[in-house]
Amino acid sequence: MSPILFWCFALLMLIFGAAVIIARNPVASALNLVVSFLGLAALFMSLDAYFIGIIQVLVYAGAVMVLFLFIIMLLDLRPETGRQTNWLAVAGGIAVALALLIQIFLVIGQFKPARRPFPPLAGSTTDDVRNVGALLFSNYNLPFQIIGVLVLVATIGVVILSQREPR
Repeated sequence: MSPILFWCFALLMLIFGAAVIIARNPVASALNLVVSFLGLAALFMSLDAYFIGIIQVLVYAGAVMVLFLFIIMLLDLRPETGRQTNWLAVAGGIAVALALLIQIFLVIGQFKPARRPFPPLAGSTTDDVRNVGALLFSNYNLPFQIIGVLVLVATIGVVILSQREPR
């Protein structure tokens, strides 16, 4: 993938990731998160990790975000009303973020292996998807089923919480 596409997808992810936090409407936040997930999937595809990119789209951007939107709509959340912005907290957060960014650049600049390019990855002769499926349904079968039950219980809990008693 060309560097131009990489920077476009990275910028897309950053913009929509910030929009998730900034948006006052929960449905708009969830949709912004979907676009951010799609940008992340494109970045995975650019790294030749096609399986992870497709799973990112199917699982996160598809199933999980549909579940989030379903829960948000069941709860009938209203957009947040306007409130005063605490500019001191915003300035403090920006200062901490800039200090962290400067520190990261200083550490990476002094770390000699960080300046060398990565060696090319060795080509795999095995089928990764088959190995992931075999591990998922053999060694990790119980945790996989427990997560499924937890998601089901959470969905049932949201449905029960969303039922309002008539006044």
